[in-house]
Amino acid sequence: MRLLIAEDDSSLLAVLERGLSRNGYVVDTARRGDDALHLLELNDYAAVVLDWRMPGLDGVEVIAAARRASRTVPISLLTARDTAADRVHGLDAGADDYLVKPFDFDELLARLRALLRRSPAASPPVLRAGTLELDPATHEVRSGSHIVALTPREYAILELLMRRVGAVVSRQTITNHAWPDGDPTWNTLEVHIARLRAKLAGESTVNLRAVRGTGYRLVIELSRCLFIATRCVLPQSR
Repeated sequence: MRLLIAEDDSSLLAVLERGLSRNGYVVDTARRGDDALHLLELNDYAAVVLDWRMPGLDGVEVIAAARRASRTVPISLLTARDTAADRVHGLDAGADDYLVKPFDFDELLARLRALLRRSPAASPPVLRAGTLELDPATHEVRSGSHIVALTPREYAILELLMRRVGAVVSRQTITNHAWPDGDPTWNTLEVHIARLRAKLAGESTVNLRAVRGTGYRLVIELSRCLFIATRCVLPQSR
């Protein structure tokens, strides 16, 4: 799920980018309002977080221009302005949410999830493989009838593999996706894969297979699909 974060404070921007990436989001960034508007014109985003005070164009000006261009992407306005008049001005300009600095990062995550739930057009479809379901909007994973609790890195690995069911995904591709701000060892990746396998055991009809010297692939076990009396989604033939 792709987000745009526009913030002129480079330190805060780096913290937001790192934190959101660790929670499974793909993040584009801008430090100027005009650059943010340009990115909005070029790309489709699930949600946008805009600082109010930025060079070029301020956040309210970016929102107004985006709405005039019929961009319906959910937008949260991030600002130190906390008066009722400021909140009214920002929301009337077209913002969907308003978050006052300083803020707790967990609150930002919760507000983003709420924005995505309220915006069906921005919410990507649920990914399904066998009896495994992954909802990119809520980060909820179900194996059969059970919810599977995953760490952010485990979730990022599984989401990537579910988008490429049956295909071999290289170790480098997986680590770049799940560790965007680091360079883990292959052993670290293997530990996370082993934990993910263990969590998906039980009602799951998928198998996370290692491809020697290359990477991993997520495959659907047809025999398990026939054995388990539940709906089993098979990959489409190409």
